[in-house]
Amino acid sequence: QVQLVESGGGSVQAGGRLRLSCLASRSIVNIHAMGWYRQAPGKQRELVGTITSGGTTNYADSVKGRFTISRDNAKNTVYLQINSLKPEDTAVYYCYADIFPTGLWGQGTQVTVSS
Repeated sequence: QVQLVESGGGSVQAGGRLRLSCLASRSIVNIHAMGWYRQAPGKQRELVGTITSGGTTNYADSVKGRFTISRDNAKNTVYLQINSLKPEDTAVYYCYADIFPTGLWGQGTQVTVSS
């Protein structure tokens, strides 16, 4: 069973940047879609964005222009570059892999943005 491990979270000031990584325990070449979600305190988990095996990306309106998802199949890793961080970006960020039948989640990494 493949496992996903996120890293790169931390505490930053507004306007800063972070790069989150999601390392899979096996090849992600054949995983059609992977993505990032986030869950802020007291809120539901929400989609940040996705990337297909062909590199096509899709983002939530709230992060367009600031967040960039990429994948390096050779390193079994998906990245989330976050720029111009805002306090409302504070959340636990989760990596997701569209793996039959139920999908797969990582354990999450905390991002805290102070004003």
